[in-house]
Amino acid sequence: MRKTLLAVMTVLTAGAASMVGSAPAAAYDYPYCLQGRGVGIPGDCSYPTYAACQMAASGRALSCNINPRVAFGPLPQRRARVYYQY
Repeated sequence: MRKTLLAVMTVLTAGAASMVGSAPAAAYDYPYCLQGRGVGIPGDCSYPTYAACQMAASGRALSCNINPRVAFGPLPQRRARVYYQY
């Protein structure tokens, strides 16, 4: 019983230690998307250059286009009104 409890505590401690040090991956929008049949729209947007996207599309009947999230950018934020005092 004592050995089982020690083994369970060791596994739980190791699991907690691995969760503390991990962080989520940073999201990044690459400028080019692979689009076509089976990939959908906007497609596979994991290509930093047009040439890399073209190489991935070669022989697969797919095409490369600009990532719409990069092309149009984020929506503009509304600024707070500033009142000047004289």
